[in-house]
Amino acid sequence: MTDQTYQLIAIGLYFVTMLGIGYYAYFKTTDLDDYMLAGRKLSPGVAALSAGASDMSGWLLMGLPGAIYASGLVEAWIAIGLTVGAYLNWRFVAPRLRSYTEVSNNSITLPSFMENRFKDKTRLLRITSGIIILVFFTFYVSSGMVAGGVFFEASFNTHYLFGMLLVAGITLTYTLFGGFLGASLTDVVQGLLMLAALIVVPIITVFSMGGLGETIDAINAADAAHNLANPGAELHRTSLLFGGSLLAIISAASWGLGYFGQPHIIVRFMALRSSADAKAGRRIGIGWMILVASGAVFTGLIGVGYFHASERTLNNPETVFLLLSQILFHPLIAGMVLAAVLAAIMSTVSSQLIVCSSALVEDLYKIIGKELTAQQQVRLGRLGVLAVAVVAALLAIDPRSNILGLVAFAWAGFGGAFGPIILLSLFWRRLTAMGALAGMITGAVVVGIWGYIPSLQALMYEIVPGFLACTLAAVVVSLLMQPRHNEEIQAEFNTMESHH
Repeated sequence: MTDQTYQLIAIGLYFVTMLGIGYYAYFKTTDLDDYMLAGRKLSPGVAALSAGASDMSGWLLMGLPGAIYASGLVEAWIAIGLTVGAYLNWRFVAPRLRSYTEVSNNSITLPSFMENRFKDKTRLLRITSGIIILVFFTFYVSSGMVAGGVFFEASFNTHYLFGMLLVAGITLTYTLFGGFLGASLTDVVQGLLMLAALIVVPIITVFSMGGLGETIDAINAADAAHNLANPGAELHRTSLLFGGSLLAIISAASWGLGYFGQPHIIVRFMALRSSADAKAGRRIGIGWMILVASGAVFTGLIGVGYFHASERTLNNPETVFLLLSQILFHPLIAGMVLAAVLAAIMSTVSSQLIVCSSALVEDLYKIIGKELTAQQQVRLGRLGVLAVAVVAALLAIDPRSNILGLVAFAWAGFGGAFGPIILLSLFWRRLTAMGALAGMITGAVVVGIWGYIPSLQALMYEIVPGFLACTLAAVVVSLLMQPRHNEEIQAEFNTMESHH
């Protein structure tokens, strides 16, 4: 068999496994609570790996190693910021949000929690946050489908549309039938696959070069050769600080702020069996994250030495992970590494489809529609997944469309619009419904304006001004307004704190 045949067999096995898990989850799903939150029965391990896998898309296996390969360890500040942000999210948000969403009328989505937390009779909070989620995530899902099409085109020389539709179809199928449980269980397999690939590839590469000392010497030799050829653009790839100003480092590390407002990540906290499970979830999730982020960073850095020492050509730095696996491993194992890249893409898409579906059904349709039976709600949830997937696929038909550029923008948008509101909702009793609404809109607008102006974007990642503006607007408006339904809100806040 050819190398490509072995690789296709490995990817085929991966696809069959994903569909099998979706089939299993289908029989465990009976009502909308099951479909959207797995009945709040996720174990800490499943929740942690699911949150990690749905967070880390193809960026982890291609974008980060490529950035390290091209610029050095200074690019690792994004990974450091994300790891710190994820830790703080698990440490402070997860246990309180798990308790509060149950106390506050058993809220199963972020917009419904916003409405129930503030007793917002106008429904403006729920509708506004539902629309923000639906719009941003439709493009976010589309970007994942584009990545799937580009992956197959680059790896197997297939037509872009075939790859895009295949990835979209498989992901849609197991998400459509398996719901949140299907997405979460497939995330576990995908997270473990990503972990294995990111540990094995750098270790085997170091061994193939003769050891750690030889690898470091090769990296330094590559930098020396680059600096000799480019005296105006010197590289010291083993330095965390060289080439990065304090503002640039803060900007890169500020990606971690986005975690507090990512609906597809924090919904995992809401699905935990209890708030006490957050501690175990934090340990598993952050342990996984440190290992995969370190593996991605070292893959990029070690790749510098490997390609210099072997005198091989690497045209695109973002393919360093893929090329190392194809050079050093049996094609069947290389196929599993390729499957890990697909896992990173698909785990993110499936999680976002579920959040979009919940926004469409739980937060927009149900507030204007009639009462539905449990079966009708699940059927509507599946229709929501299908509708979002179809729109996203239509947007992804043209691979040249600038959808991928919206990923960082959407991360900043959610972080700026929702992050401070989630934190204030859980820790500040005085926050009001109108304060939350003002903060949400202000954060989204500032991120949009800042991200649109190139000079401002070059100065700092738009999540920082968006996050600060949202916090300021929410606090000022809340202090100026008299809180409504205050006794009921305070009682729920007290119950949340006692449960937590």
